[in-house]
Amino acid sequence: MAKFDLLMPKLGESVQEATIIKWFVKEGDKINEEDLLLEIATDKVDSEIPSPVDGVISKILFNENDLVPVGTVIAHISSEGEESETTAAETIVVAEEQNATKKSEKVLDTDKSTRFYSPLVKSIATQENISLEELEKISGSGTNGRVQKQDVLKLVENRKNQPEIEIAPKTENKAVQPEKQKVSVSINAGDEIIKMDRMRKLIAENMVHSKHVSAHVTNMVECDVTNIVLWREKIKDAFFAREKVKLTYLPVFLEAIARGLKEFPMINSAVDGENIILRKDINLGVAVALPTNNLIVPVIKKADHLNLVGMTKELNRIADAARNNKLLPDDISGGTFSVSNFGTFRNVMGTPVIAQPQVAIMAVGTIEKKPAVVETPTGDIIAIRHKMFLSLTYDHRIIDGALGGAYLRKVADIIEEFDPKRTF
Repeated sequence: MAKFDLLMPKLGESVQEATIIKWFVKEGDKINEEDLLLEIATDKVDSEIPSPVDGVISKILFNENDLVPVGTVIAHISSEGEESETTAAETIVVAEEQNATKKSEKVLDTDKSTRFYSPLVKSIATQENISLEELEKISGSGTNGRVQKQDVLKLVENRKNQPEIEIAPKTENKAVQPEKQKVSVSINAGDEIIKMDRMRKLIAENMVHSKHVSAHVTNMVECDVTNIVLWREKIKDAFFAREKVKLTYLPVFLEAIARGLKEFPMINSAVDGENIILRKDINLGVAVALPTNNLIVPVIKKADHLNLVGMTKELNRIADAARNNKLLPDDISGGTFSVSNFGTFRNVMGTPVIAQPQVAIMAVGTIEKKPAVVETPTGDIIAIRHKMFLSLTYDHRIIDGALGGAYLRKVADIIEEFDPKRTF
């Protein structure tokens, strides 16, 4: 009798495990190829997994909220008509496999924390009597400081190696490290309490982590985008007719940002302890607002290798995938520099938070008509021009004002020098 083993899929090079968020099927269900089986999540993206074959769900090996390593068998699919039978020996093996990741009946309560902890981490913490306060002090080795299995096990090992000694009581003169205080919020009649979803918790954790890690400084410039506005108005219909995608201003700005990064490679870098890593590739993360009021940052890989048409199509692809929950894990990994388009919401400027471990992020403001002094061969005149603010937030640990300001000015110059006769 044929039996197909459904594996936890590999979700990108850096992803080693994923959490089962929801099963759409139960044991005994008949399914067809491409039917949705389950939804899984990494620390950044959710993915729906379809069935690779026709058949019957004969056995589900992991429950919702279980954290499962990639490549692990998570379910058995039998050929149509096959009975769902599992021998006693198979049951023992399955139970042993699940012991490492199965969620405990009673696990550590982390609702008061702003950090995301996987079910496996919480399960180990419960088994080893690790308090939430101890977990909060762990410097995680995962993405954006996320606490992983090995971090908790290292804490457990350190506990075992420490000699049991009696701690003398603190004296009044001894300095005491202040504990992290939770802000007290009063609840009034008529107030609504909304529980943060998983993505919002991750965003909150990442933003606070970035503020603790990087010394944020922001520079701003106003640049003249009149040539770009007039050029786009002239060619946008022909562009859409030929390429079948709408041409917005953002691809033009992304092109200028990428060109500037080639001249200022320190802006396209990362900090690893006391080392600075200069990135070879220029991978632009573009912040996309989701219908759920959350935010995700898909990445345009090797942006400096794309022409304007390629940049426009890739930007449209990742933005559409983000809004329709179709992003793959590789679509949101590997960013080296990020861009936030405040102009989408008609905001003049903004000071976004750096996406770790990057060291800078650019904000693009809305375009407005303004009176401006224009130099002509016969003298200065006042004219109506299209103006826009750019702001660069950078990590002052490795980028000083001179470097940050020079890069920002370079991007503005590239934008202002745009050729209005350019073809696409």
